[in-house]
This record gives sequence, structure tokens and C-alpha cells, in this order.
Amino acid sequence: MAPVILVTLVLLWQCVLLGYTYTLAGNAADEAVRAGAIAEGGQGACEQAGREDLPGAWQDGATISCGGRGSGYVTARVELKVPVLLPGLIGFPVPVKAHAGAVEEGKAD
Repeated sequence: MAPVILVTLVLLWQCVLLGYTYTLAGNAADEAVRAGAIAEGGQGACEQAGREDLPGAWQDGATISCGGRGSGYVTARVELKVPVLLPGLIGFPVPVKAHAGAVEEGKAD
């Protein structure tokens, strides 16, 4: 019975890591697009704001891209790798993606 319980706990922990990664990706996209919409730094400020709150294990495989600056609508895309069992180990085979958009501040139509 002990092996079944251990396997169940490992699977539950992996589900927790997957859910936490979705939460981190969504928050990083929101922060990145918010910074990109108001900052003069553009792409650099956007990427820095997206990475700011990510824990170390998630920063390594993070891809953050921002676009739309100057068009009136700024977007941010975030892709994170899900750690397997323990943060910092080999990643989950399917990355987690998030997308956010915001109207550019100070843009007059």
C-alpha cells in the first residue's frame, strides 16, 4: 500500500507545480504588459517586470516577449517550463503559456 500512496503524493505534487506555474505565467504576463504600457524603456522594461516576481527555478526557462509598442495596444507573451517534482530539476515536457494586453498609456487617438 505504501508505494501506491507515495506515487499518489508525487502525482499530486506535480499537479501543484503545474497549477503554480500557470499562476506565475499569468502574473508575469500581466506585470510585463503593465510595465510595457507605461514605461519609456519599452521592451527592456516589459521583460524586466515580467521576470521580477518569478522564483529562480522558473526564471531559467522563462521566455518573455512584448510587442505592439507604438500601436496603441501593448501585448506580452510568457512561456514557462514546469519543474518536475522539485523546482530546478529537468522540466515538464509541455511549457505553460500566458498572454496579456493593455492599452498604451499616453497614446492619443
